[in-house]
Amino acid sequence: MQISKRVMGMGEPALLKYYPLVDKAEAEGKKVYYLNIGQPDICTPPSFMKKVNEMKENVLAYAAPEGENALREEACKYYRKYGLTYHKGDMLITNGGSEALLFTFLTICNPGDQILTPEPLYSIYKEMASATSIDLRGIKTYAEEGFALPDRETIEAAITPATRAILITNPGNPTGKVFSREEIERVRDIALAHDLYVIADEVYREFIYDGLAYVSPGHYPELDQNCIIIDSISKRYSACGARIGFILSKNYAFMNQIKKLCQMRLAVSSVDQLGAAELFKLDTSFFDDVLKEYTHRRDIVYDCLKTIDGVVCKKPTGAFYYVAKLPTKNACDFIEWMITDFDYEGKTVLLSPANDFYIHPEDGADEVRIAYVLKDTDMADAVETLKQGLNTYKEKFPERCK
Repeated sequence: MQISKRVMGMGEPALLKYYPLVDKAEAEGKKVYYLNIGQPDICTPPSFMKKVNEMKENVLAYAAPEGENALREEACKYYRKYGLTYHKGDMLITNGGSEALLFTFLTICNPGDQILTPEPLYSIYKEMASATSIDLRGIKTYAEEGFALPDRETIEAAITPATRAILITNPGNPTGKVFSREEIERVRDIALAHDLYVIADEVYREFIYDGLAYVSPGHYPELDQNCIIIDSISKRYSACGARIGFILSKNYAFMNQIKKLCQMRLAVSSVDQLGAAELFKLDTSFFDDVLKEYTHRRDIVYDCLKTIDGVVCKKPTGAFYYVAKLPTKNACDFIEWMITDFDYEGKTVLLSPANDFYIHPEDGADEVRIAYVLKDTDMADAVETLKQGLNTYKEKFPERCK
């Protein structure tokens, strides 16, 4: 029986191959610190559960395909706090940010069309592109430069007649990069000059450090017909299990067409929408302690990484990730060795291989992503374990190192 080329061309997360090794290591009594996934450990605000538990409905009916009015109205108030003036007609509720991305790709591209995105990139973009027969093209950025966008000429050189959009993640996963106003305006100018969509994946909007400004393509009225914002409650409210995402755009031709996909899948969970509406009622001061905690964790990681000879990384200014270049030739080999053959006082760490965040896996072969999502004492212990592991690896396998 035939399987489609679209699905056959999709990859699986590179981390999957490590989990059987982790299970074995843990069964043998080894403590494993999980620095591989961006699962926040901050408690979900209790108002979500309280509202859900107070439900009195006798029948859970379908929600409106475009999303419940109560949630969209509360979300509009939230966006206005960040200088984004959207009305409920400019917004669709989706099953998480992933469905929002999938529906956007299907709506703006025909098979073979191209989308440009900075690399390293959120790895799911690759699978979305494969599933929708889209040609995803990378714009290289580098650890040594803090993953800054290249100049306009370099970006424009990647544009072809088949290019339909520039996709940015701001703040970035996996890089932690926050794009400056100048960088956002560079993307704006390119999009306007070449009649391209700008897809802004902003699920880490609150996670911006060091007093940097949040700048969105949605802040520019001249981009009203080009800009599509992808959002989710997962990270900011530590509510990954409540699959609530958003598509925002003032391009009504686009919104009228993408709504057909929402109608096709019928509805998003009415229960999760009810709880999500309560989350948007929280004052923005809710994030003050969250941001303080993640800033502390980020600094713990940086203070350790900068003491390790050969590690290259800039302190990230957003999200909760580092991409670090290691003094090893093959980060995947190092990650596996850390699980199977190394421990420091009975402990080891699981990292994410950064080549999973590139279109071509030979890129980023010496890089890892570190998610700083553990409490401070565990985070400090984990990065010290990583340091000891790197030092031991270099001593044992100099031929595998730089």
